[in-house]
Amino acid sequence: MSGTGLEGRCVVVTGAGAGIGRAAALRFASEGARVLIADLDAEGASTTERLITEQDGTATTVIGDLGDQSVVDEIVSTAVERFGGPDVLVNNAGIMDSFAAVADLTEAEWERVLRVNLSAPFLLTRAALPHMLAKGSGVVVNTASEASLRGSAAGAAYTSAKHGVVGLTRSLAVMYRDSGIRANAIAPGGTATGITVDADPEALGPNVLGSYGKNIGRVADADEQASAIVFLASDAASNVSGVVLPVDNGWSAV
Repeated sequence: MSGTGLEGRCVVVTGAGAGIGRAAALRFASEGARVLIADLDAEGASTTERLITEQDGTATTVIGDLGDQSVVDEIVSTAVERFGGPDVLVNNAGIMDSFAAVADLTEAEWERVLRVNLSAPFLLTRAALPHMLAKGSGVVVNTASEASLRGSAAGAAYTSAKHGVVGLTRSLAVMYRDSGIRANAIAPGGTATGITVDADPEALGPNVLGSYGKNIGRVADADEQASAIVFLASDAASNVSGVVLPVDNGWSAV
């Protein structure tokens, strides 16, 4: 163990069936944390759990839609029953939009993207907080995005949702700073995760956004994002709260 203070802690990671979430779950397990894997993809989540247990780590899995309150309740109750309640919550699960501009955005896409990317982190954080408050400590790490820092990295729905994640993070940091709770976010830039964008190349949004693609820089791998998540959750960041940390090869500086 590397002295991160994560050994024995219960860490809930959403979207842990692949990409950044899987990489984070594996890193937390390697630090001795007990990991609850939450994902809609049963096969991917099962693979993550197997990878952890093969390395003598401790993990359990809850499958379901994080926008469903009953699934959220199951995640928290499982964390309590198996591991004594959440010490760290990583709200990482998310979906991309179609890069649609406001005039071209359907209500269905708007509602779906906000439900997964913003409402789900709110619901799970709200459910986890009473257990953290009872312990007098806890950490929330949210996955925001480069799109939470600018208006040129995604469509209107995703950009709005990820800006909301930043607001949620900062509100948590202020409201609960005297209760032993820290809240931070990472803002990934281009990252190789397998997530694809279903966009109409002739539409306004993709045409406008394409002109900014040259600023992305080197594409990160999921482990680089996971390193930042684990740092923010660890005792090494014990006085860090309310921070939105770009992990984007300097894209936000351009």
